[in-house]
Amino acid sequence: MSETKFTYKPNGQIIKKGSISVQSPSNIALVKYWGKKPIQIPTNTSISFTLNNCHTITTLNFERSSKFEIDLFVDNKKNTQFLPKIEQFFERVKDYIPYIFDYKLKIETKNTFPHSSGIASSASGFSALAYAIVQLEQKIAELSTQQVMDKSSFLSRLGSGSACRSIYGPLAIWGKHQDIKNSSDLHGTAYDNVNDVFKSYQDTILLIDKGQKKVSSTIGHGLMKNHPFAEQRFLQAQNNIRILLQALKEGDINSFIQITESEALTLHAMMMTSNPYFILMREGTLAAINKIWEYRNNSYIPISFTLDAGANVHLLYPKLYSQQVLDFIKKELIVYCENEQYICDHIGQGTKLINANYD
Repeated sequence: MSETKFTYKPNGQIIKKGSISVQSPSNIALVKYWGKKPIQIPTNTSISFTLNNCHTITTLNFERSSKFEIDLFVDNKKNTQFLPKIEQFFERVKDYIPYIFDYKLKIETKNTFPHSSGIASSASGFSALAYAIVQLEQKIAELSTQQVMDKSSFLSRLGSGSACRSIYGPLAIWGKHQDIKNSSDLHGTAYDNVNDVFKSYQDTILLIDKGQKKVSSTIGHGLMKNHPFAEQRFLQAQNNIRILLQALKEGDINSFIQITESEALTLHAMMMTSNPYFILMREGTLAAINKIWEYRNNSYIPISFTLDAGANVHLLYPKLYSQQVLDFIKKELIVYCENEQYICDHIGQGTKLINANYD
């Protein structure tokens, strides 16, 4: 698939000013992507659950101007810390959204969860921004609903790779895979060929450490370039995709658990064997994992865990067992959570428009 698919084609309409508000979720990868090629191309296919409660709300305010400017506000406060990332994003996407440079922008954004702590805040943030931009494009160009989704995902990827998966739900795939029709390195694709048990799956996130990660995902991806186990890891991920898709289709929870937990631990093994090596897990992460294994073995309730690039633990389980699992968290796991905090989430449907005003 060529990037020319995402070229801007104006219809002649001019919007002077307006505002667009968007809600976009985080996502949690089940088969992980770790390592990428320029620019933002994954070294292996990944698949993720789209979340619901962990989301970013972004309002894009725009007004035509002779000078392109960006003001960024995070949690109602002007922010310069994240501005370089936003500016880099606009530099990468300039050939696909040239119209945006005719405006002065005020971007207001807020999360329902801690940023930079390993809950994919960059995924929800950049997908929200990209979707808002493409909503404007839909007014001044000819775009179908599917084109809006795909271009939003394409632009999201150029901000944060995993952001391209947040556009879609209940699951999304990113990265070309020979067994998956329409899969692409350039944008995510929705995936819904799953058993009903997974469509209502729960994800309770244990906030082991709400602080900012010591090593960013960007640096971690870069360390895969000369990693001694890189090629074996990429082949493993492609094979795990095949196994997981079959498990999702058949409702095979045992295979789902085996693949997702292995993927989580493999991700962190790549970090611990890179050069330089680093550890993002904390003592509470390992303690919680052991408690989860013990509980599953004793109760026969099919709970499992996965990890993102951070210390926090995503506890995955069928909706049927929600009360038992929440009781278990309060009794056994809450002690490992910072300030006894955790987030109850579940599978969601992707990015959505809240409201839009145009003049």
